[in-house]
Amino acid sequence: MKHTMLVPRSLASFVACVTLAGCAGMGAQAFPGFMYKNLPVATGSAEPGEGHSILFKGTPLALAGPGIKVGDTLRDVKVAKGDLSLLNIADTKGKVRILNIVPSLDTAVCEQQTHHLSEKNHGLDKMVDLITISVDTPFAQGRFAKEAKIANVTFLSDYRGGDFGKAHGLLLEGPHILARTVMVVDKDNVIRYMQVTPELAQMPDMDAAFKAAKALL
Repeated sequence: MKHTMLVPRSLASFVACVTLAGCAGMGAQAFPGFMYKNLPVATGSAEPGEGHSILFKGTPLALAGPGIKVGDTLRDVKVAKGDLSLLNIADTKGKVRILNIVPSLDTAVCEQQTHHLSEKNHGLDKMVDLITISVDTPFAQGRFAKEAKIANVTFLSDYRGGDFGKAHGLLLEGPHILARTVMVVDKDNVIRYMQVTPELAQMPDMDAAFKAAKALL
């Protein structure tokens, strides 16, 4: 199965490297139609915002925008839906949400992170909203969801300029992608859990995020 993201030509080599980092030397485990790999899971969290960085295979990548922390309110910023219309991310309030933030769905780690959200959430998708945000175009996100047979996750795009990333201190300026992050946001838009993986090629601890979301129900 091939997923294609529409990215600037200058990002092609970076995306290829992230994909290889996620695939190299990993065993596989079967799960409904998707082959899960034994990818490394981050045990800590990086700090968002200008002045901080994320590692990619040991090389630091600078973050842009004001930082955000647990206890802060989700910021007013628009992202694109599948039909290209804009939605203020803060307007998704009313339910507990898990925000699955990935650099690109066209990489092995992001693909597995999103499948984990969709398929291993222990029934939380019946009670909370599952949202994936990336810089992929809405068209590429829609194609990914269709090919991956993921129907219980809402895909929102930050392709228009990385405004979501900038507003939350999660934009990696050089490659212009989002830092790998999982957030749990309560019904009133307060961030109650957040993990930003210190190394871009590592998975976040999705089960810890599920536990945090369940505690808010």
